[in-house]
Amino acid sequence: MSTNSATIYLKAEQNVEVQEREVSVSDIASLTCADAHILAKARSLRLWKFEEGESKRQVISILKVIEQIEKACPGVSVENLGETDVVVERINVDRHKGFVQWCKLAFVALISYFGTGFTIMAFHNDIGISSVFSKIYEMVTGTPGDGYGILELAYSIGLAIGIIVFFNHIGGRRITKDPTPIEVEMRIYEKDVNQSLIATADREGKTIDVS
Repeated sequence: MSTNSATIYLKAEQNVEVQEREVSVSDIASLTCADAHILAKARSLRLWKFEEGESKRQVISILKVIEQIEKACPGVSVENLGETDVVVERINVDRHKGFVQWCKLAFVALISYFGTGFTIMAFHNDIGISSVFSKIYEMVTGTPGDGYGILELAYSIGLAIGIIVFFNHIGGRRITKDPTPIEVEMRIYEKDVNQSLIATADREGKTIDVS
């Protein structure tokens, strides 16, 4: 197929992670083209190289990607179907392994467990849940409650079931295929962070863009 009639379809995510110092087009976007030779050439084009000591994040404009492809493959048409800017982050996989990582995991697990327990107890103390149960028990039976009974037991079981259903997890298994509330909030948070990084880089003139 002639390059004059070839079209490359490009789809990039808003945030990507790379391990190598050199960033190529295939690292930040998915590409497809009817001409396999042009496709391979476009995928291998280098966009950026992380130097030692500099920021591990870089914002690359899709216009820069299109410009590089058009320079390397004259006459090719490029159609962008994804994001207009990409946040590229270089990560070091080896740095996250070992004893320190397990310590961090244990610390976060303990904070989450005890923090959640304290929050639930503080909430129940604020609303006076014990007094509420005592009054309900007295209204139903006609006698004052003499301690923890069926109401407290049923409430505790219901609270545990409610938490499991709300977070859509039992251990490592999902109850349904729907994303959990935490996953939804994390995706929203990620999107907001990416947009903020892109806006900051653009404002400071640090975006890799066409000249």
